[in-house]
Amino acid sequence: MRKTLLTLAAVFGLSAAALAHEYQAGALHIDHPWARAMPAVAPTAAAYLVVHNHGEQADRLLGADTPRADKVEIHRHVHQNGLMKMEAVDGGVEIPAGGELKVTPGDYHLMLFGLKQPLEDGQRFPMTLHFQKAGDVTVDIAVQKDAPAPAAPADSGHAHEGMDHGAMDHGGMDHGTGQP
Repeated sequence: MRKTLLTLAAVFGLSAAALAHEYQAGALHIDHPWARAMPAVAPTAAAYLVVHNHGEQADRLLGADTPRADKVEIHRHVHQNGLMKMEAVDGGVEIPAGGELKVTPGDYHLMLFGLKQPLEDGQRFPMTLHFQKAGDVTVDIAVQKDAPAPAAPADSGHAHEGMDHGAMDHGGMDHGTGQP
């Protein structure tokens, strides 16, 4: 039984580690670079990630490249005249000091043009991100069928400060007294 539990823990631990990949470049921390799996006939795709800047100076994502595509451009979805439109971003995107840049579906994204092979679920491929101050950082893009679930905030609802417990119906809740 113990051996089975250890095996299961190792398998699930490795699976979680494989999905949650992070990179560090100076003051920048890059979380879970990923791309959505695309059909073989798709000539383009998009890659996503989040860059946290823990430094005291802003940095700038200038662009990227990958051997899996002819070119990569930074794009952004914008609302214009009641329509959603995608446009290239010239000059890169700032990552403010103490802030973050979310490269996510429906906003900024790294557009891959001229895919050299299909992006299939479970694959990984390298992409080099070019930053103004942190320099070049190569990350592995995880190809996934679906977008990753958003991370829970650090205070995911377990803090009880300021909560009025007097108005709550505690019914048959056991508060450690052993009595209902």
